[in-house]
Amino acid sequence: MKTSVNLAGVELKNPVMTASGTFGSGAEYSEFVDLKELGAVVTKGVANVPWPGNPTPRIAEVYGGMLNAIGLQNPGIDVFCERDIPFLKQFDTKIVVNVCGRTTEDYCEVVERLTSEPVDLLEINISCPNVKEGGIAFGQDPKAVEAITREVKKYAKQPIIMKLSPNVTDITEMARAAEAGGADVLSLINTLTGMKIDIERQKFAIANKTGGMSGPAVKPIAVRMVYQVAQAVKVPIIGMGGIASAEDALEFILAGATAVSIGTANFFNPYATVETVRGIEEYMRRHKVDDINSLIGAVR
Repeated sequence: MKTSVNLAGVELKNPVMTASGTFGSGAEYSEFVDLKELGAVVTKGVANVPWPGNPTPRIAEVYGGMLNAIGLQNPGIDVFCERDIPFLKQFDTKIVVNVCGRTTEDYCEVVERLTSEPVDLLEINISCPNVKEGGIAFGQDPKAVEAITREVKKYAKQPIIMKLSPNVTDITEMARAAEAGGADVLSLINTLTGMKIDIERQKFAIANKTGGMSGPAVKPIAVRMVYQVAQAVKVPIIGMGGIASAEDALEFILAGATAVSIGTANFFNPYATVETVRGIEEYMRRHKVDDINSLIGAVR
């Protein structure tokens, strides 16, 4: 029974990955999860310099999920290379580094720094506000998506995954722009912008006012977007958004995703990733599927 999948020449032993920002860089979950059982570990976003993140409170529970406005708090690329990569290299799993920035130059600086590091893929978080363009996210303008993809590709040694924002009118337009810029893989969806108000305090539940909505409630939207993008581009897709089980993961695979990332579920079930790996294998046995690749995009 073959469970391995290929992302731009990088072979994962199975299609299950972690979603950036929900698993740290693996260390805090390693007591619950044997990391070598996962197809890949995706790190928290890393910038060229340390980012303090947003003021607190920055997380709120909502029906069917959560809102977060962490603000991509991270220790910066230097600490990441010294501390996190050596930790992850102990495990037989692929390493995907999520990269964030405020300008195109910020992204390119991190990508260039990672050319000499033993990591397998780079995931570029284009939901970051572009400070030079007045704060609109890179991922909300197809011209900006294509331009930043093309620029990052000039510096990258590893294959590039462009992580698409769902906060757009037409997700396929962004996907085609990323593909035109040279993206090797696409991942989607990032969080949906949401808000919660505390009616007793009559204040916003999150200091930032808005936050990224994730969790089970966003899954139908994410499955729809993955399906649409799979019809629009030729590059592989990593599907994410509300995946908490093998059943959820298989929906994304049948819709056209080659691999899947599990995010918010890690917070309420730290075993979600390995349980999903086993659940997919059980499904394949039950349905007499010899090769997981035969399921990718099987629903037309």
